[in-house]
Amino acid sequence: MLFATTLAGSLPKPDWLAETGKLWPTWRAQGAELARAKRDATLLWLKEQEDAGIDVVTDGEQSRQHFVHGFLENVAGIDFEHKVKMGIRDNRYEAMVPVVVGPLRLKGRVHETEARFARAHTKKKLKFTLPGPMTLVDTIADRHYGDKVKLAMAFAELLNQEARGLAKDGVDTIQFDEPAFNVYMDDVKKWGIAALHRAIKGLRCTTAVHICYGYGIQANLDWKETLGAEWRQYEAIFPALAKSRIDQVSLECIHSHVPPQLMALLKGKDVLVGVIDVASDKIETPAEVAATIGRALKYVPAKRLFPCTNCGMAPMQREVAIAKLRALAAGAQLARGKYGAAAKSRRGASS
Repeated sequence: MLFATTLAGSLPKPDWLAETGKLWPTWRAQGAELARAKRDATLLWLKEQEDAGIDVVTDGEQSRQHFVHGFLENVAGIDFEHKVKMGIRDNRYEAMVPVVVGPLRLKGRVHETEARFARAHTKKKLKFTLPGPMTLVDTIADRHYGDKVKLAMAFAELLNQEARGLAKDGVDTIQFDEPAFNVYMDDVKKWGIAALHRAIKGLRCTTAVHICYGYGIQANLDWKETLGAEWRQYEAIFPALAKSRIDQVSLECIHSHVPPQLMALLKGKDVLVGVIDVASDKIETPAEVAATIGRALKYVPAKRLFPCTNCGMAPMQREVAIAKLRALAAGAQLARGKYGAAAKSRRGASS
């Protein structure tokens, strides 16, 4: 389908599952009751995505308190009992983080239960998200490996093990979330993409990397204010990603200061264009979504353009997120009518 819609990954947790409006919410229940609540929330969001008209759905990360620590909790060699204070994302945040104290290994499958549950309850294409190796390295203290690259490759190996399992579970797209790519651009080219390649080794499903400017929280809004009239971080890394083995790149667009022409640097890749702003509760109109798609079409072939959200929706109010999903799907449908014929004629001329 032309302009097939998807989202970056996370969706708000219902208030009966966890605290609302937080990136790291406290669960409302424990044990078997919590497990049931997680399943119920996943079902709710699968249905909301389907009803909205989203084409490639996610589990909304309903079983994870946090997109990074939901993975780290299942890794042996990490001490969660003696966390240390550390600056992450180049000191944009200060957080209490766990510590790597020994060789890393998976305790078992990480997301098998939720992936299989989601797969069994939707006929739509299913995307599942994992934190990327560089972002994992940037969100943990290391007292064992003593080298960021060695630690990243160790995480990449574990991510690959889980990703292979997810592919067998029936997941169509596996996306690695790498907000750190917009912070350490030189390291992306030196070893970040190599770590991603290790994480996707042997995968036959679609692979994606999500590179954002962060959730719509105050720390990110304050950081964005320091970036000037144009946000050009993508310019430093997109040429290298264009040469990579990753299939798709997910990026911010609407209401950002990213020059849209930078998308042309991703020639040969599917581009998941952010047409929904997660830093604002204002609901986009279908016309606004279609207009953002139209601007992106100047730099991305229609067959490679997938309308998406700028980032995850975890801290957003549920009703706002639902309305934005509906606007995403309606705007994509409007764009199909507005730009579809031209796209078909261009494809016919080039065949």
